[in-house]
Amino acid sequence: MPPAGDAQETRRRLVEAAYREFAAHGVAGARVDRVAATAGVNKALIYFHFGNKEGLFTAVFEMIVNQALAEAPFDATKLPEYAGRIFDVGEANPEALRLVTWHRLERAADQPPPQAVIAANQSKVEAIAKAQAAGQVTARYTAAEILALVLSIANMWTVMSPEMHLAAPTDPAARRALVVDAVATLVRP
Repeated sequence: MPPAGDAQETRRRLVEAAYREFAAHGVAGARVDRVAATAGVNKALIYFHFGNKEGLFTAVFEMIVNQALAEAPFDATKLPEYAGRIFDVGEANPEALRLVTWHRLERAADQPPPQAVIAANQSKVEAIAKAQAAGQVTARYTAAEILALVLSIANMWTVMSPEMHLAAPTDPAARRALVVDAVATLVRP
């Protein structure tokens, strides 16, 4: 067995290679032999570290969730700014948005969300509920509904149908401003 540092480095290289592979091909289309070749390791190490291709995808998905949590800190009293940060993360990481879409298309219906997502969303809902109780955020919707709406608005440009692009601003700054303004209108007490 390789030293722990080597195992961690191998795992990191596999996750990075899988990130690109899954973003390009989805879970079903991704090939572990391509991931191993890109990472410069034997394919058997994927099974050693992750169990199977699904386990590797879970590791990649958890990595992007943790990255988004770090890059877009949450403050329930500043939801418009939070939506702007989520928009920024998506603009800076289009491959991550593709991975989220692949997850939604290929896994979401039959598998629960990763624990990192559940924990993050639960703490956000609780924080929004406190902000609602303090009169800082509208009580027109439940805290969970507000979180869902904020995330949907922040990511709306990534899930638009082609006909919606006709009316959409093309400038990312204009899109971001629209996201922030829409969330500000939504959450105003």
